[in-house]
Amino acid sequence: MEGDGQHPVPPALPGRPQGQHLQLLLRRSREAKNCAYCPYSRFPVGAALLTAGGEIFSGCNVENACYSLGVCAERTAIQKAISEGHTSFRAMAIASDMGDHFITPCGACRQVMREFGTDWDVYLTKADGTYIVKRLEELLPLSFGPEDLKKA
Repeated sequence: MEGDGQHPVPPALPGRPQGQHLQLLLRRSREAKNCAYCPYSRFPVGAALLTAGGEIFSGCNVENACYSLGVCAERTAIQKAISEGHTSFRAMAIASDMGDHFITPCGACRQVMREFGTDWDVYLTKADGTYIVKRLEELLPLSFGPEDLKKA
């Protein structure tokens, strides 16, 4: 499976990833960052998405000369997972070279992430590898999701 963006993970623990599971998720986000195609912004970002089944899908940002056609690392990872049949996620780690600041997903990525629930963790890292963890519902409070369409 190496090279296709999907990597098996040792048996996952219930709830928040811990120990080697967490370190693997964080490492995969850093590795994905190294694949970023960002000749315009020179701002590489990597993401690693942990599915409910324990698989990790990585993604990087891919820019385009027509700026609006670029795609963020978080959405790349989600699209890869969805294309392989996964729709339930436990966590995502995001990596960049922002120095003293934690990387955070843009608004569009937060909304795409929200499509798949609010009850999962997002690990926001600094370039030195330190991180904070937020629930998706903290990053996008009072959000709109698929269940809201049923209320109309």
